[in-house]
Amino acid sequence: MKANKNNSTSLSNSSEVDEYMQQLDHPLKHIMEALRKIILSTGKEVGEHIKWNAPSFLYTGEIKPFNPKEYKRYIIVSNLFRKDCIRLVFPSGAKVNDTSGLLEGEYKDGRRLAIFYSMEDVRSKKKDLPYIIKVWLQLVEK
Repeated sequence: MKANKNNSTSLSNSSEVDEYMQQLDHPLKHIMEALRKIILSTGKEVGEHIKWNAPSFLYTGEIKPFNPKEYKRYIIVSNLFRKDCIRLVFPSGAKVNDTSGLLEGEYKDGRRLAIFYSMEDVRSKKKDLPYIIKVWLQLVEK
């Protein structure tokens, strides 16, 4: 997918994600669908596309130039490898001062995870997920 500096919405491709979700064969697909709605409703500058064979969510607004290998636009990358949970990977989650306990792990590369096993997890973490995303959006180097 081509990223155009002047049209940042080209970074987002919801129809690609819609198609992916229609074809997804995962026992917790309904949880991923619920998480997708929550994440996208957080702000108009949150977009989505398929990256690393899963729905990924990124900042679509203006941003200072950076090395693409730093993935500075990526807020969340879904990990659907396991069948007993949905893992949301926050590549730069360590930058967020998370006092809610939503983000787990202490990875050297700065990523943190949010893990969802059930719709009850989604409901109980429904306030924390948008809060973390909003804090992350404030840290973007615009």
